[in-house]
Amino acid sequence: MSPERLIKKYANRRLYDASQSRHITLDDIRALIVKGEKIKVVEDKTGHDITRHILLQVIAEQEQFGRPILSTPVLESIIRFYGSSMQGFLASFLEKSIETFLRQQDTLQSQLSKMVANTPLATVADLTRQNLETLSKMQETVLGALAPKRDK
Repeated sequence: MSPERLIKKYANRRLYDASQSRHITLDDIRALIVKGEKIKVVEDKTGHDITRHILLQVIAEQEQFGRPILSTPVLESIIRFYGSSMQGFLASFLEKSIETFLRQQDTLQSQLSKMVANTPLATVADLTRQNLETLSKMQETVLGALAPKRDK
């Protein structure tokens, strides 16, 4: 696992990636997260960790301009849980649900890869690739033999 990438947020609202010495956008942060990188966003002047705030902004932007994951009824339900005795339970439930979903997704991908790798189609594709490589080498040899010799 790679170390956290430090992002600083300046008073002018700009985000600065200290590891690459450049300003970045919320889209850039989203791309880092999608690639699996860990980030930590701090306010430049105070040093306060505002990572959650920035990640919520990324989610809000995706929900508004992308294809939303969270429906209005789900968002309303989440809001109702804030401050209730069940808030901690919901947070734990959501975290465990996503972890389980990700594990199941990895397992399914692994099983599909094994199934595809063991099919006759995969064998034919491998043989075709080998045959094309052999044909290419033969072409190079024949063309090399037919090419006119240059006098030195």
